[in-house]
Amino acid sequence: MADIKNPKAAIPIVLLAGVFWSFGPYVVRHIDQPQLVLWQYLFTRGLVIFILLNVYLYLNEGLKFYKNYLKIGISGLLGGAGLATAMITFIWSISNTSAAVTLLCLAAMPFITALLGFMFLKEKISMTVWISIFVATFGIVVMAFGNVEKNTLLGLIFGLASALGFSIFSVTLRWRKSTPKFTTVALAGLICCIFSTAFILINDLSFLSTNKNQALFATHGTLVCSGLILYSIGSKNIPATDLTLLSLTEVVGGIFWVWLPWLGINEIPSTNTIIGGFFIFVAIIYYSLIMQSNRRFIGLN
Repeated sequence: MADIKNPKAAIPIVLLAGVFWSFGPYVVRHIDQPQLVLWQYLFTRGLVIFILLNVYLYLNEGLKFYKNYLKIGISGLLGGAGLATAMITFIWSISNTSAAVTLLCLAAMPFITALLGFMFLKEKISMTVWISIFVATFGIVVMAFGNVEKNTLLGLIFGLASALGFSIFSVTLRWRKSTPKFTTVALAGLICCIFSTAFILINDLSFLSTNKNQALFATHGTLVCSGLILYSIGSKNIPATDLTLLSLTEVVGGIFWVWLPWLGINEIPSTNTIIGGFFIFVAIIYYSLIMQSNRRFIGLN
């Protein structure tokens, strides 16, 4: 795997990873009747993620890449389950509410992760972080009051569940830092695939959707993997708190692509979503700035 030693060179690579991820909601918005093909989507996307990440690991490590699965342990299993939950609830969220609501819920992940770390890993939370959590929570409440319809409120709840799943994944990596991270992500894709297979068989559904939908399912899985690979190359030389700011590329880009009229969707966020999102952004920026003195480096491997 390429190793970028210059942080100035690593920053645009991580930003580009966020750009790749930001196209996910735009791809999902082009799926025909997504509420009817959720399991086919999860099956194909999970399979693509599992295959592509294993191919990447093989190209980097050769045939010995399978040994990563022998080192995955309880933390990897819990992390894979959490990430699989995040993947499942993401599509349920964005199928029931606006892309802005789903993405802004995901933007709250740093604070949910901090709370889980405090509860289960006994990590201390400073007063400034508590302030950030409070501001972000206020933003989510504002969004909730602006999305009181049954489906959109359900979408917001699933969005928060997705953020919780991603946070569980992050906490398991902190719990046991030697856990092979890419292998855990591949495991999450496999769990999605297996879970979807069971549901499809029980309900006598087809494994495949239309050619257009199948192409979109695979495209989203490819975007996720491409972003992860770029993120892994750049993130090892960027402090964790800086990555919080850089990850906003995904949120801002995701909202922008589905709004941009030229791209054919023109999904305009509600007033409450914009106001709530503003508070979440303030919380993230404040959190990142006050944590600059903590120069911890993280990275996928």
